[in-house]
Amino acid sequence: MENIMDIAANLGIDREYIDNYGKYMAKISLKALDKGNKNGKLILVTAMTPTKYGEGKTTNTIGLSQAFKKLGKNVSISIREPSMGPCFGVKGGATGGGKSKVEPSDKINLLFTGDFPAITGAHNLLSSMIQNHIYHGNQLKIDPEKITFPRTIDMNDRSLRDMILNAGGKENGPLTRDSFVITPASEIMAIMGFSMDYDDLVRRLSKILIGYDINGKPVYSGDLKAEGAMAAILSDAIKPNIVQTTEGVPAFIHTGPFGNIAHGTSSILAAKMAMKYSDYVITEAGFGSDLGAEKFINMVSRIGNLKISAVVIVATIRAMKLLGGSEDKNGIASGFNNLKRHYDNLTRFGFHPVVAINKFSNDTEEEIQFLDGMLKKNNMEYQLSEVFMKGGDGALSLAKTVLEKCEKTTDNIKYTYNFDDGIREKIESIGLNIYGVNRVEFSKKALSDIRRMEKNGYAGLPICMAKSQYSLSGNPLENDDNILRVTSASVSSGAGFIVVYSGDIMTMPGLPKEPAACNIHIDGEGTIYNLE
Repeated sequence: MENIMDIAANLGIDREYIDNYGKYMAKISLKALDKGNKNGKLILVTAMTPTKYGEGKTTNTIGLSQAFKKLGKNVSISIREPSMGPCFGVKGGATGGGKSKVEPSDKINLLFTGDFPAITGAHNLLSSMIQNHIYHGNQLKIDPEKITFPRTIDMNDRSLRDMILNAGGKENGPLTRDSFVITPASEIMAIMGFSMDYDDLVRRLSKILIGYDINGKPVYSGDLKAEGAMAAILSDAIKPNIVQTTEGVPAFIHTGPFGNIAHGTSSILAAKMAMKYSDYVITEAGFGSDLGAEKFINMVSRIGNLKISAVVIVATIRAMKLLGGSEDKNGIASGFNNLKRHYDNLTRFGFHPVVAINKFSNDTEEEIQFLDGMLKKNNMEYQLSEVFMKGGDGALSLAKTVLEKCEKTTDNIKYTYNFDDGIREKIESIGLNIYGVNRVEFSKKALSDIRRMEKNGYAGLPICMAKSQYSLSGNPLENDDNILRVTSASVSSGAGFIVVYSGDIMTMPGLPKEPAACNIHIDGEGTIYNLE
């Protein structure tokens, strides 16, 4: 690895704006935004419906950037920070793989530069101040039964999903129900992802809905005067981080909201910083086009005024077989319908995406040719990608195709909804047009939640869908009846969006019977093993 000072200097970032965290990691001051003079083209990487094995979206984002570099392009990437929960659970790390990784991967997968602990601390400060206010007389008349702001921790721990506070006696306060969400599901994480500067951060932190008073009136974090202290905790965390890929491409890694329960992409600040100093910036959005890409296009790019120049869809033959239900050509043919649906989603937005077929060593030539025929029959442009085994050399053809798309970019994006549409109308537009369902059903609770949000003036906010990533409709694939069932909704008023839940969405995961943590070790030299 190169010294991170050199990586940043090669982009043209002045050394006075670089805060080192050792030799290979750094934070970039927000002042650097005003000094960059480029207007880089933004490339969005998404995927077909994922399987539990993962399809290599991050690996391909990194590998594609390395191919750009080999073609002589000034390129960087903007991706999310990993959560420790999945690292110790099932999924493992989130820094790519093989010859297409971001480094130092062990540090990035763990505490990195301290952003997640800072977000966790700011979140839990507000939780503490809510209970403290009630204990000391409750001037705001907060209804303890109607507190909507949970606590958070960056760890999978099912025992924290539902709990009782103050079981030690009245001197600790009244008995109160509470819960934890994992840090990537915290509203503070989303606020960090959307904040444009320090003033915007403070403004958003003051607007968090924490609950309702005994008369049903909303109570906000600003009513507790919590925003200043929270912003102080986050004063370094708001700065984008910079590291490098295995082939020396600058990598801006910042914030880590989950894609199935939040908006699933790196911060707007990181993307803007990268675009100010690079000709091309490659970013990714969580899970398939129905989740990450939909939110990035309909919400993130509009809030951040980020122009998208090209879109890549990552797909695998293995995923098609799994989604198609068999290990032969019939499975590929059936699973291809899922890829086609995601491809069509992007064309509805006005893009002509490139399909990146992430090639595995056990993919046969016969299977590749069979898939080639279906792709060509449907006029879907594609290239094979072998970035895991070959790094940038494994995506040169893909990179050339994506570069061609960047030159033909259009400003005529067709959004799924307008912000001033009704809340139900926006949800139905996503369900019918992106998920492809026949109808959208709203539970009584969901309708009550929507009415309350409209009454409190939130109708004009964008929608952040929270649903299963494993099927387009949110239902299990074996029971996919083409109905989107909306079970509840809540407002993230500081972040500036409405979260709409479909089904039983887990905001605090649990560990599996044999967690990945059982295989992680450190040797006498301090080297970490098995964190991927």
